[in-house]
Amino acid sequence: ARAETSQDAAVPVTSFAQENFAPMPPPPPVGMPSQMAKMAPSGVYAQIAPQPMPGDVNRDKYADVKINSVKLVADEPVSTFSIDVDTASYSNVRRMLNAGHLPPKDAVRIEELINYFDYDYALPKSKNTAFETTVKVVPSPWAEGRQLMHVAVQGYDINRDARPPLNLTLLIDVSGSMNSQNKLPLAIQSLKLLINEMTAKDTIAIAVYAGAAGTVLEPTSGADKQKIIAALDKLSAGGSTAGGEGLRLAYNLAKENFSKKSVNRVMLLSDGDFNVGINDPNALEDFVSRERESGVYLSILGFGGGNYNDLLMQKLAQAGNGMAAYIDTLNEGRKVLNDDLSGSMFSIADDVKIQVEFNPAKVAEYRLIGYETRILNREDFNNDKVDAGEIGAGSSVTAIYEITPVGSKATLIDPTRYQPTPKPVAAGNANEFAFLKLRYKMPGESQSKLVDRPITLADQVADISQAPEATRFATAVAGYGSLLRGDPYLDKTFTWDRVIDLANGAKGSDAFGYRAEFVSLARLAKTAATQESLKQPGSGAIGQ
Repeated sequence: ARAETSQDAAVPVTSFAQENFAPMPPPPPVGMPSQMAKMAPSGVYAQIAPQPMPGDVNRDKYADVKINSVKLVADEPVSTFSIDVDTASYSNVRRMLNAGHLPPKDAVRIEELINYFDYDYALPKSKNTAFETTVKVVPSPWAEGRQLMHVAVQGYDINRDARPPLNLTLLIDVSGSMNSQNKLPLAIQSLKLLINEMTAKDTIAIAVYAGAAGTVLEPTSGADKQKIIAALDKLSAGGSTAGGEGLRLAYNLAKENFSKKSVNRVMLLSDGDFNVGINDPNALEDFVSRERESGVYLSILGFGGGNYNDLLMQKLAQAGNGMAAYIDTLNEGRKVLNDDLSGSMFSIADDVKIQVEFNPAKVAEYRLIGYETRILNREDFNNDKVDAGEIGAGSSVTAIYEITPVGSKATLIDPTRYQPTPKPVAAGNANEFAFLKLRYKMPGESQSKLVDRPITLADQVADISQAPEATRFATAVAGYGSLLRGDPYLDKTFTWDRVIDLANGAKGSDAFGYRAEFVSLARLAKTAATQESLKQPGSGAIGQ
């Protein structure tokens, strides 16, 4: 975020800390040498390089992530990870493809691309069972001799009229870096769609931060929409970014109005460019981790590009028991804050973990596609003190493993010379590929519940064309993400055209056009990849 200047409009707040700045000296009259010029040695000319304008230099920050490696079942038969329903990567990648260039590889989180879509999985039969699982095993379209294990988890939904009250504190970044149309103005437009869904049982507060933090709107009934919207309309951007102080204030506001009968949530809207106050990512993560024990969830909505701090936003969302989304258009704002309101705001389960144990008699190797930042230790699965992701009402989560059957020529790991051959499993389990376990806590509870099931030959489909629509489309999205990341596990024969064909054959009813848009993005990625391959080394740049 840039420093505050006299051009920045003041943000109207109550209890906002003021900053005093000495007035800038006026520039010298035209033709008059400046003091610096007078002091320069004779014959020496000071050369001032042109300064980049906002957007000319890309300062987006992403976690440096290593793609999940292939595991040998004989050595590591168990895979454990945390699940949640973040979708930020999908819309951020879409922004860059629509701008005509490929995203950085670390911006691509395949699980978030897959989980962006609704797959119409089977719902749980009752609220007493929070989740229903669906599994299919199909041939891999990008690696002959391997298979894909498609694991789906569907949460129960709640009727909007029956949802609990919402105690929501909006924490809005109004620093100078949020001045672009795709940042603060888009955030305000998106929030108005959310406010329209609020009722008298809900409570809304608004805090802002720039060079300091302040309260714009004390806790107000959701029925008083005009007052809330008027407070939003008064916001303008300017100044540096004290995000840490803003988080502290927002949590205090949420706790002042805390109710065990409500969903208590802080929603941060920012580009993540914290640059004053508490701005160390680890310190902010520790702060948010401590605050989640109060029962207040944290959700993150990211905006803009060129200085988007995805690294920090992901850390905060995972530490705060919340979701992370990225808003690149008003339509995306509507999807997250209106159409998917229940999934975005109302948690049905906390600390959700998946564990899969593979049968060494059936599966020689496996790798988990995506979820690199959510891998857990094996022992973490049964430890209820280990934090994991939350799942919102009506949300589904999809995970895809690539597995290599025993006897396939597609294995990548040679057998060891000195280790004994793994003992076969008992005959009663001979038809099992793996055993799936899901552990979760009901909101507010400290003890987890367990759901489990075997994955058997009955879940196998001989040809991917015969697989359910959901499996085929999720596979297309996984292939799209793998191509964007340049995964080393794809055959050269698997191209963008194959992604497009798979997706086109599994679009289904597509009421909102999201799947048709995905096909368009795959075409844009194909074009951008072709152009990228034609560039000379060092030419071109990634823009905003």
